[in-house]
Amino acid sequence: MTATHPQPLSAQEEAAWRALAQAMVVLPRALDADLMASHGMSVSEYGVLVQLSEAPDRQLRMSELASVRSFTPAGMTRIVDRLVAHGFVERRKCPEDGRGSFAVLTEAGFRRLEDAYPSHLASVRRHVMDHVDPADLDAFIRALSHIRESTEG
Repeated sequence: MTATHPQPLSAQEEAAWRALAQAMVVLPRALDADLMASHGMSVSEYGVLVQLSEAPDRQLRMSELASVRSFTPAGMTRIVDRLVAHGFVERRKCPEDGRGSFAVLTEAGFRRLEDAYPSHLASVRRHVMDHVDPADLDAFIRALSHIRESTEG
């Protein structure tokens, strides 16, 4: 079939697509609600803290952080502004480039991440991992990795 007339999905493919589409809607909401209830933090804020904790010197350029987390620069600015207001992140000017800035994880931010980690882990287990048979885990990883890779570039 041509690109203008793609082959219809089989019943099994349709069921898989609909399950994935629904999971993409409800899963972020569930993870976000759990973190908000337990730590007053969104999954987006948690993700920024994780990304910074894993970066060299616990810092990333704002543009790189936005790219890695798949946010617009303006969206990342709003998230980082909230984290700065709570003392979890600091902004520092880039020494090589006066226009750019770094988001830097503070010690308070690292402690906040450590405090939230057990709750987030429990949420991920409850909403995702408890529903994936260990025998299917490799196939699950491969499928999601292929989906991600095909849409990144």
